[in-house]
Amino acid sequence: MFEPVLVIMAAGMGSRYGGLKQIDPVDEEGHLIIDFSIYDAIKAGFKKIVFVIKHEIEEDFKEVIGDRISKEIEVDYVYQELDSISEGYSVPEGRVKPWGTGHAILSCAPKVDGPFAVINADDYYGAGAFKAIYDFLSNTRDNDKYRYGMVGYILDNTLTENGHVARGVCEIDGEGYLSGIQERTRIEKTENGARYTEDDGATWTEIDRNSTVSMNMWGFGNSIFQELEKGFREFLEKDAVTNPLKSEYFLPTVVGNLLQENKATVKVLSSADKWYGVTYKEDKETVVKAIAELKNKGIYTKYLWKQA
Repeated sequence: MFEPVLVIMAAGMGSRYGGLKQIDPVDEEGHLIIDFSIYDAIKAGFKKIVFVIKHEIEEDFKEVIGDRISKEIEVDYVYQELDSISEGYSVPEGRVKPWGTGHAILSCAPKVDGPFAVINADDYYGAGAFKAIYDFLSNTRDNDKYRYGMVGYILDNTLTENGHVARGVCEIDGEGYLSGIQERTRIEKTENGARYTEDDGATWTEIDRNSTVSMNMWGFGNSIFQELEKGFREFLEKDAVTNPLKSEYFLPTVVGNLLQENKATVKVLSSADKWYGVTYKEDKETVVKAIAELKNKGIYTKYLWKQA
């Protein structure tokens, strides 16, 4: 029996933070958001982590995060690079933007041979989410269809006061399975709720704040890799041709296509936890206060890891 593995997408951390050594702690003890995710994952039962990073941030990443975490749990690395593409294809001239989350997970194929969960490196998901996805992966296998899972969050629990966010808005059937997912790249909070735009603000559409959204916390069998490879070839032949510099291969899009083709089911595991992340620098104060409150409630100890 394969033990579930946790895949953490961290290839974009260097660009978002201007260098890993500039990452700001979220408490007085020096912990980063990723520390809390890994702590919750270990507590849930995960015994191995695979970090998706870029070669250019490898030294900093291991110094700031990886070497420290490897004392607590087995750690491995894969590298998401622009030139790591399907045989017979080439990188468009002038392209510097990474290929996206679907490509990040495809990069893990050589290192993951069983069920695995996926998260973003710089998001706080909550302990309950890790327990839910670990238990799902431990007890679910593909049969006549691919049997995948996703932790869904209430939209209102994922919005920021400081700007707009991108979210995968989910449609769920009466049995708790994902029936569709729409990438909304610009959702913002309003005085009375939330709204999104698809034309840079020319028009807006109201959206229910209680909508279920994906925060890129997925559970897959390794059957997803063959679908990701197939989909990435199609992406390189279409999207990467029509929009060579900015098109992205999104993981939720691949999942949505599998649902439409009736090749997979995705069980939605609901989380009442509030999501936290630093989308904007102004968000940091909110995250710091939230972590302090969680510590005061006894959910986390003062120091997550053993002190020298």
